[in-house]
Amino acid sequence: MSPTPSSSYASQPVHAERMPWIPMSPGLSFKPLRFYRDGAGWMYLFRLESGTVIPPHRHTGESHAFNLSGSRELLDTGEVIGPGGYVYEPAGNVDSWRVTGTEPLVLLINTRGGVEYLTADGQVSRHVTPADRLESYRKWCEANGQEFLATLE
Repeated sequence: MSPTPSSSYASQPVHAERMPWIPMSPGLSFKPLRFYRDGAGWMYLFRLESGTVIPPHRHTGESHAFNLSGSRELLDTGEVIGPGGYVYEPAGNVDSWRVTGTEPLVLLINTRGGVEYLTADGQVSRHVTPADRLESYRKWCEANGQEFLATLE
């Protein structure tokens, strides 16, 4: 179940509708779409249940998030981002947010670099790299007898 890196000159569809939502932690699941060359980042669909809070974190590279459905509140500004909303987070940005309303939030996220989760005093409590995300997806596929459907550069 190990994919072959894809040619950069051919279309590479990913059939996300064939993937189950892969649990990450309570209230969070994802569908990986692409893992970038040399551990540079990843793109995935991210599903969060109503009320789920994403704790303070910092991206080591830029991140782009587009709301496909549901809403979230950016806890540092109080702004609510609904369906069709887009949030750009430059490298080094620290933020946290929570899902609002009753329906799940589904985001299309493109992340470069890793994510550092922070304690209340700003110390890094956990660092998640693109390699960590790729490995967790590989292990999940193997443990659940599922085909590896994401693309790799």
